[in-house]
Amino acid sequence: MGCRDVHAATVLAFLSGTASVAGLLAAVLLPNWRQMRLYTFNKNERNVTVYTGLWIKCARFDGSRDCVIYDPQWYTAVDQLDLRVLQFALPLSMFTAVSALFLCLIGMCNTAFVSSVPNIKMAKCLVNSAGCHLVAGLLFLLACVICLTPSVWVIFYNNYLNRKYEPVFSFDISVFIAIASAGGLFFTSILLFLWYCACKSLPSPFWQPLYSHAPSMHSYASQPYSARSRLSAIEIDIPVVTHAS
Repeated sequence: MGCRDVHAATVLAFLSGTASVAGLLAAVLLPNWRQMRLYTFNKNERNVTVYTGLWIKCARFDGSRDCVIYDPQWYTAVDQLDLRVLQFALPLSMFTAVSALFLCLIGMCNTAFVSSVPNIKMAKCLVNSAGCHLVAGLLFLLACVICLTPSVWVIFYNNYLNRKYEPVFSFDISVFIAIASAGGLFFTSILLFLWYCACKSLPSPFWQPLYSHAPSMHSYASQPYSARSRLSAIEIDIPVVTHAS
């Protein structure tokens, strides 16, 4: 398994990362992070469910799909700490994952379309495909941590709200989408790490660029003098004095 070949593992990692970013985008936009059920004992009225998202809030009657109250300015007045943290954490996680996808795409394109023997004139602009995948794996892992930590915190903060007020709060589908997306990011990073370890030989260091310099430059390197050659030069330089008998 060579590091200069496009394998199914790298393609699968790219597709998994893309699906995870799409899941994060859906979790960010959906107004389904927390539900608050408001019950009424009046038979002439219906119960109300308040759907809380990161940016908007919507209140609906039971059995209705239309919002009775729609607040598009909710993001400016969020009074729940976990949702406020998610407003910053999820976009940052998406930006990190998109950067990792870009690096992964650069590595695959360089592997597929660039010659295996680089041009000596472009020696300073060479792209290390294996290094791109390795850094992409690290960025995917970082995006997973940034996304997973506040998403799990929503579950515990929901229990805190139920103890502090009344048991009317419950977390919604966006929590599961965000946690599943974080799992996809983690799977992508592990896949890239396994690919990098498999394509490198065991004695090699953890970070090993494909080319320290262009291979064609090896033929122009001067060979060092041997110890015998240096000794011979010294012997030649020493004058020999002979005495006549």
